[in-house]
Amino acid sequence: MLRRSLLRLASTLVTLLGVAVIVFVVIRVVPGNPIAMMLPPGATPEDELRLKALYGLDKSIAEQFFIWLGGVLRGDFGTSISTRQPVLGLVLGRLPATLELSVMALVLAVVWGGALALIGTRFRGGRTEAAVDVGNGMALSVPDFLWGLVLILLFGVLWPVFHISGRISPSLDLPFTTNFYLFESVLRLRFDLWADIVAHMFMPAVALALPLAAIIAQLLKQSLKETMHLDYVTLSRTKGYDETHVITRDALPNAVLPTLTLVGVQFTFLIGGTVIIERLFSYEGLGNMAIDAVINRDLPLIQGIVILFALIFTGVNLIVDLLYTVLNPRLRHA
Repeated sequence: MLRRSLLRLASTLVTLLGVAVIVFVVIRVVPGNPIAMMLPPGATPEDELRLKALYGLDKSIAEQFFIWLGGVLRGDFGTSISTRQPVLGLVLGRLPATLELSVMALVLAVVWGGALALIGTRFRGGRTEAAVDVGNGMALSVPDFLWGLVLILLFGVLWPVFHISGRISPSLDLPFTTNFYLFESVLRLRFDLWADIVAHMFMPAVALALPLAAIIAQLLKQSLKETMHLDYVTLSRTKGYDETHVITRDALPNAVLPTLTLVGVQFTFLIGGTVIIERLFSYEGLGNMAIDAVINRDLPLIQGIVILFALIFTGVNLIVDLLYTVLNPRLRHA
C-alpha cells in the first residue's frame, strides 16, 4: 500500500506539472492583450511597457513560467490583473462555495441514482424497470445548464419557491468566520441561515445532480443485475430471504465497487461543470470567477483557478484509487 501510494503521488505531481506547463503556454499564445485592457484612453507606449514589466510579461514565456513556478512553490500565485489582489486569496475565498455546491449535488446524485438502481433491480423485467430506464435516458440526454434553465422557469418564475440567483439573501445577518456558509450555519445552530443557503443552492445542485444520478443508476443497476446470478446470491435465496434483503445485503456490497470509482471520477467533472451553472444562477463560486477571468484576460487568475481544479481532480482520483484498493480484497492482497 505504501509503495502504491508513493507511486500514485509521484504521478499526481507529474500530472500537475504537465497541466501547469500546458495552461501557462496556451493562455499566452492565444490572441489578446491583457495589458491593453488595463490601459486608460490616451496611455503612451511607455505606460504599456511599465505595466508589462510590473506583471513580468516583458520576458520570454520560458522565463515567465519559471518565475511563476518559483512563486507557486513559495505559495505565491501572483497578483490578479483585473482586481489587483493576490490570486491565492481570491481563489481560496471562492473555493468553499463551489465545494459546498458540488458536495450537495453529489449527495443528491448518489441518493437518487442509488434509489433508482435498487428500484429497477427489485422490479426488473417489468414496467417499473422500463420507467427507470426512460427516466435515466431523459436525465442523461439533457445537459446540466438546460436543466438549470428549466428549473429557473418552473421554480423561479412560474412557481417561485427557490431563489434563482446569489448564494445567500443580503438582508440576513452573516456571523460567519469562514466561507463555508452551509457547514458553519449548522455548527452555529443558525438553521434560518442554513435554510436560506439551501434555498439558494438547491436548484443549481439539482441541475448538476440529474445527469450524474442517471449515470450512477445505470451503472449500479447493471452491476446489480450481474451480481444477482452469482452463487452466494442464490444461496441467500435458498435460505428464505426475500428479494429486497438479497439485493441490499448480499448483492449491493459487491456491486457498488465499480460505482465508487465512477462517483469519484464524476465528482471531479462535477466541480468543473459548476462553471456554467454558477454563471447561470449568479452563484458566487469559483466557476463564476473563472468566466470573469477569461473575459478580462486575467492570466494569473486563470492559471490559479486551473491549477486548483487540477489539484482537486488528481487528489480525488488518488483518494478513490486508494479507497478502492482498501475495499477490494483481491487488489489489497495482489
